[in-house]
Amino acid sequence: MTTDNKQDKNRELDLFITDLNGNLRGKRLPASGLGKVLKEGLKLPRSVMGFDFWGADVLDNGLVFETGDSDGVCMPITNEPISVPWSTAPRDQMLAMMFNPDGTPFEADPRQVLKRMVDRFAEKGLTPVMATELEFYLMDAESERTQRPVPPSLVDGKGRRLANAEGYSVEEMDGFEALFTDIRAACQAQGIGADTIIAEMGPGQFEVNLDHVADPLNAGDQAILFKRLIRGVSRDHGYSATFMAKPYVEESGNGFHTHFSLLDRDGHNVFDDGTEQGSDLLRHAIAGMMQLMPESMLVFAPHLNSYRRFMPGAHAPTHASWGYENRTVALRVPESPHLARRIEHRVAGADANPYLVLASLLAGALHGMENALEPEAPVEGDAYAEESPRYPLPCEWQDAIARFEQSETLREYLGEEFVRVYAHAKRQERRRLNERISDVEYEAYLGLL
Repeated sequence: MTTDNKQDKNRELDLFITDLNGNLRGKRLPASGLGKVLKEGLKLPRSVMGFDFWGADVLDNGLVFETGDSDGVCMPITNEPISVPWSTAPRDQMLAMMFNPDGTPFEADPRQVLKRMVDRFAEKGLTPVMATELEFYLMDAESERTQRPVPPSLVDGKGRRLANAEGYSVEEMDGFEALFTDIRAACQAQGIGADTIIAEMGPGQFEVNLDHVADPLNAGDQAILFKRLIRGVSRDHGYSATFMAKPYVEESGNGFHTHFSLLDRDGHNVFDDGTEQGSDLLRHAIAGMMQLMPESMLVFAPHLNSYRRFMPGAHAPTHASWGYENRTVALRVPESPHLARRIEHRVAGADANPYLVLASLLAGALHGMENALEPEAPVEGDAYAEESPRYPLPCEWQDAIARFEQSETLREYLGEEFVRVYAHAKRQERRRLNERISDVEYEAYLGLL
């Protein structure tokens, strides 16, 4: 980066970490300070990582008064910043990861949680290959002001506002051609491998599939940057965008599907054994992911609204299940060439923290492989109709918090500090929301009781 002209001298740099809720926390500084940041990092209180959703301290997590609210050191994950194409002023950005002052990893950092799992696979000579699929809703710009979702208008000269689901409609995407052109350009500028763009089942709902990468940390980074990019480019075009799990009660929720395969030191996919069924390791990984799924539900569905995706008839898994080429199961083995044999994880909502989703499903897979677990028979037909499933998922927020906090297996794989800090953050978030009286309570009870 040069500072030879006035524009570069005015250039700014956003350096940020990703907290446990997936919110970006950091500082904006002159781009001329890049060299110092690369050498020394940026100090932020470690308690920032454990903030509740609104950015308030969580006093029960042990990171505030007990430590004197001491600083961690946020180090950029790369040496080169990337542009922020939608910014009106010249600006770049860099992702960072938090360390303790002594240089050891700060284990409540979600990127460090994922790195911990990647390192455990590396010790076994294995490299996870991962790809993410994120769904989001485009909305009218007034949605941010009113804090209520309003479907957007198509740019087709008719001022037509979307009102119906148009799954896989090419014409619906034509109405947002300029927006998606800029989304692709911004992905390219930021090194994000965006593949297909699909109109999904809700009005103004879309899904963008990101490329498979042989580095889960990179996959997580790209998902974080992609979510910021979608919101920024949408605002630039006069729209709003949300990854909220269920912005419309009557419409499809926003999912976050992840594809996962595993390479050995020679680059061979260990889930493939030349058969249609896949290898023993494939089944072991599936069994472990199923067993840990109920305990990991708080990661896949982290907020109050998240659980609206798991209502009856909402087409989201309510128990851990698996099957071949079956979209009603929680873990799908897609039809593919043998060399591309993989698992698709279909539980998480788009509101979840990408680093934690990837880390949790890797933890489940490793748990299954290390213990040679075997799954039940694959589901054929409608998995939603299964009776008495072995691994029902907690579909109430308070139950998911309890299952997560009590999990010794998650503590073993993801770390004691992470489990403690995350559980307390979620408990405070739930407590604060329970203190609010909803509109529907006033409408139902105020004049009648």
